[in-house]
Amino acid sequence: MKALVITRFGGPEVLELQHVPDAHPAPEQLLVRVEAGGLNFADLLTARGGYHGTPKPPLIAGREFAGVELAANGESSVRRVMGYTQWAAFAEKTVVNRNLVWPVPESWTAEQGAAFPVNFFTAYFAYWKAGLLGQPSVQANVQPNDKPAGSRVLIHAVAGGVGTAAVQIGKILGIEMYGTSSSEDKLARVRDLGLQNGINYKQRDYVEAIKDLTHGEGVDAVFEMLGGEHVAKSVRCLRDFGRVIVYGAATGEIPMLDTRLLYAKGASVHGLWLSYLSANRPLMESAWKQLSDWLAAGKLSPVIGKVFPLEEARAAYTLMQEGRNYGKIVLKIG
Repeated sequence: MKALVITRFGGPEVLELQHVPDAHPAPEQLLVRVEAGGLNFADLLTARGGYHGTPKPPLIAGREFAGVELAANGESSVRRVMGYTQWAAFAEKTVVNRNLVWPVPESWTAEQGAAFPVNFFTAYFAYWKAGLLGQPSVQANVQPNDKPAGSRVLIHAVAGGVGTAAVQIGKILGIEMYGTSSSEDKLARVRDLGLQNGINYKQRDYVEAIKDLTHGEGVDAVFEMLGGEHVAKSVRCLRDFGRVIVYGAATGEIPMLDTRLLYAKGASVHGLWLSYLSANRPLMESAWKQLSDWLAAGKLSPVIGKVFPLEEARAAYTLMQEGRNYGKIVLKIG
């Protein structure tokens, strides 16, 4: 089968389209004929060798996909699915844990399915970690009206895949949202999704902007995926007992935080790693129950910025590396 292979650690230049042995499922796995793959920042880190647990090259790239579930013999089709795995999604066929595939909505394309799992589960869990979905047990259904009244969230990289997903969920929950981006054009497009307050960080320091926009009060949570100085800066955007939810380090810089900064506000910093949470079956099932209800109601839809054929994967990785993308970047595979 054809697959995108990370031949060695490095930039987009290490990616090669190769023919590799067919994938074969273990008893607890499903076999999927892949039609599209969603590109995530974690895929850049994997190619560089900077993602925790990455095997030594060569390995097949990709962790998010949509396609058709096949019978174990690989011949007959079963159903259209979207899913999440650690590696090997960017291939004509992949195998995946049975608990980490979900049905693609009937009206969606494969590209839309491939753009859903990582972004929307991450955004959902960010609100959950921030305490803005209430505090139920992981097996309970979470209701939107459990949120505290008048909640505010600052979403960094609001025009990206997770950012646009977070805006859609925040709109459902009635959250007052603030978002940072590098251009007025991107901010205008995210406002159409429901963002109330856009901050162009190239024109204005977002800490000062949050102070002004909230009349000195700050926000209840910050969704932080930049790293470096931005963890500490995000803490400065909080109001009393606020939370910073850290789920990445897109700048490539090690997150910096003097914990004494937390004392005055009773603030806290929480980590969010979907790779870890995805192994918690009750938690994932609870999240999917709520997400699928919203999907059925037509309230969620992936924002796709650009689709590349698998043969142009290097260009797709480069676009993400340069931070020029809006929404999700998708690879067309099948």
